[in-house]
Amino acid sequence: MYCKCGELESARKVFDKRPRRNLITWSAIMGGYGMHGNVDEVFFLFDTMLIAGVWPDEVMFTTILTACSHGGRVKEGEEYFEMMVEIFHIRPTKEHCSCMVDMLGRAGKIEEARGIIESMEMEPDACLWRAFLGACKIQGKSEITVRGKLWRLTD
Repeated sequence: MYCKCGELESARKVFDKRPRRNLITWSAIMGGYGMHGNVDEVFFLFDTMLIAGVWPDEVMFTTILTACSHGGRVKEGEEYFEMMVEIFHIRPTKEHCSCMVDMLGRAGKIEEARGIIESMEMEPDACLWRAFLGACKIQGKSEITVRGKLWRLTD
């Protein structure tokens, strides 16, 4: 509640006073910091969580990738995505891929975003297409081919 209201100091006090923290409390505080643009604190909390012995899940990585996307932290986002797969053995979901496409698209890396879509095992959903096509429009890409299909963007 405090995070959603922008009261990060109050949220942190409640978090710090908890005798035991679980994945939900870690995710909530990291999501709050990410929502308000403090990506470095998200990274710090993630490391602290691992030291405390709490193992991340799919939702935690969605939180981190969203923070990276909104904070313009492409390099770190790519590193966490790779870490998710290689170290924690979590298969990317549509949500993870949408975060990556959004992050890459915001950074103008349309071809890399397209590569994410083309490598997905599942069919892209409306959220992912919205992120990708919105980025294409912003970057001035009026035509793009994805999975063998030509897309033309119009106003």
